[in-house]
Amino acid sequence: MRLTTFLALFFFPASVLAVSSPVVAKQSMVVSEQQLASQAGLDILKAGGNAIDAAVAVGYALAVVNPCCGNIGGGGFMTIHLANGKNIFLNFREKAPLKASATMFLDNKGNIIANKTTEGYLAVAVPGTVLGLDTALKKYGTMKRQQVMKAAIHLADNGYALTSYAVKLLNNSFSYFQKQPNVAAIFLNNTKPYRLGDILIQKELGNTLKKIAADGADIFYKGDIASAIINASEKNGGILSLRDFAQYTVQELTPIQCSYHGYTIVSAPPPSSGGVTLCEIANILENYSLTKAGYHSAHDVHFIVEAMRYAFADRNNQLGDPDFVNNPVEKLISKEYAKTIHQKILKDHAAIDMTPSISITHQSLNTTHYSIVDKNGNAVSVTYTLNSFFGAKVIAGNTGFFLNNEMDDFASKPGAVNQFGLLQNMANNIQPGKRPLSSMTPTIILKDKNIFMVLGSPGGPRIITATLETLLNVINYKMNIQKAVDEPRFHHQWLPDVIDYEPDTFSIGTINHLEEMGYHLKLQKTWGAMEAILLNPIDGILYGANDSRRPDGKAIGY
Repeated sequence: MRLTTFLALFFFPASVLAVSSPVVAKQSMVVSEQQLASQAGLDILKAGGNAIDAAVAVGYALAVVNPCCGNIGGGGFMTIHLANGKNIFLNFREKAPLKASATMFLDNKGNIIANKTTEGYLAVAVPGTVLGLDTALKKYGTMKRQQVMKAAIHLADNGYALTSYAVKLLNNSFSYFQKQPNVAAIFLNNTKPYRLGDILIQKELGNTLKKIAADGADIFYKGDIASAIINASEKNGGILSLRDFAQYTVQELTPIQCSYHGYTIVSAPPPSSGGVTLCEIANILENYSLTKAGYHSAHDVHFIVEAMRYAFADRNNQLGDPDFVNNPVEKLISKEYAKTIHQKILKDHAAIDMTPSISITHQSLNTTHYSIVDKNGNAVSVTYTLNSFFGAKVIAGNTGFFLNNEMDDFASKPGAVNQFGLLQNMANNIQPGKRPLSSMTPTIILKDKNIFMVLGSPGGPRIITATLETLLNVINYKMNIQKAVDEPRFHHQWLPDVIDYEPDTFSIGTINHLEEMGYHLKLQKTWGAMEAILLNPIDGILYGANDSRRPDGKAIGY
């Protein structure tokens, strides 16, 4: 294929550009689901910082301007590709308190107690974000903490105007905020809901951020911030201790890597299931020609769904925190294993009956992701979370930030589903000091060892399939990155045995054909917020895409 034809087909399909065009930049790009946070990152890049410096700035800014999901009270993962070719993964996932037990959320009959894993201090795991960002900055950044946190502190102290989307998120949790005076004082406007254009000021959070900027992670894990969290936990039925905070650690791990049609996928290893599951699905799909029957045809969807089903069955039954579980990673991401699954799928030509179905209502899945590429060829992909919107819905004293409800990501009762409909096994049971299995999938895709894509999303288990489908949309279906991000998505996670799909995902003919093949389909509201960057390998131009599902986000570059 001629070079000009390749570029037109691969990056600039005329029919797509008329509808969805990415943001274009020559040197650097930042994409997040809140444009004020994106701007904070870009300002750091323009001031001479690298992608890691910018990632720390964006992480703290999101804790202010995206309080539902951005955080210093949660945890997450950071995938890094350095300009020298080194790939790094930082694990700052939350940990179960040392007083946690396998039966802590069960009643005397062995049933899960409603809401205990999702609301209040017993649901809180030890946060990792502050030490995670501090570790990244110290090891791979170039700037001082005060400089990269300046924007976040300014936004907390001086406030920012609320958009209609931000108001909706806040007001959806109005009843929770009303119950707690210290939360209501910040996130209600004189006991009333906030309205479009109101200014949200968070002085207490600003004070907390100033302490961290001055004293680093020690003030959070060994100083008065930790003490405030422990005191609130003890008064409200929690089990967090100063020892939990003092002993918290961040891990630098080797990322998961696999190949897909000549591209290298670099993604999250356990305790995230994201990279393993993504690579297992990609390896299976590499055996098929997905484009012959057409985009989102029943033919293509069948093979993609079956690959998802097998990979999620493995994910849910075999993966957990590697400090506690022997994960069969090499087997699950091997090409040979994928070929055995490929042969099973080929034999059936229809939906495969792997296990009886169960019924569960999917709840809204709330995390945040951001992607950054700098002018020197460093790339950072970060996904971090409070788990649910506003986490456990609690703020400790006058700290000003929400705490996570990450204990719900464990299998509180192996064989029972969590809030995301995931049925998990003993590999992800609760143990003291253990990190819950995650679906977060901060990913960097390389071509010939150079950056090609940086991407990731919130969405619970749908993170994995959203990342997969964006990858397929670009590599298999030749979409530009904005089109690839905005396209409606579908999802299957083994159990419940249902294809969830967004509006406009499938034609009526495709739906009918899939149902004839034995599939059960369920229309769902939109989910996820893919924040992605594509680097054209020919001329080095960057293309940024904020997911239209999160209208407050923005790709910003220069």
